[in-house]
Amino acid sequence: MADPIPNKDDPNKDHLKETPKPYVADHMPNRFELFLLGEGERKVTVTPDTRIPSSAIFVFQKEDHTLGNMLRSRLLSSPHVLFSAYKVPHPLIASFELRVQTDGEITPTQAVVQASKDIVNDLSVLGRRFTEEWELFKAAKGGQGQ
Repeated sequence: MADPIPNKDDPNKDHLKETPKPYVADHMPNRFELFLLGEGERKVTVTPDTRIPSSAIFVFQKEDHTLGNMLRSRLLSSPHVLFSAYKVPHPLIASFELRVQTDGEITPTQAVVQASKDIVNDLSVLGRRFTEEWELFKAAKGGQGQ
């Protein structure tokens, strides 16, 4: 038998109250846990993939899609890298897995290290160029009397 329709005039209105829904932020880790490594926690761990020759799986802790996509993209531009992809196991956990397969001339670790160095160089060039353009913008705006 179905429950009767609740009556607003019922003196026992407790059954009309809504139960509070959990707030999503209650389940999220503290912000500092997203970027500070815990004691004994390593930034990167490497596991050779025994099923595929010249391949490895890298697990990056306290990182997200930003670094994962930059590394994947840079690795795929290397002529020695045959495959590169990443995945984030869970959206609330700041880590990702990067799978890399090379042609055997270099190891997957060497490929990731070189890609990381290339990204750092690109970002330093970007920072320099941005600073130069910002200084030019400020000088031009200052010349207009503003």
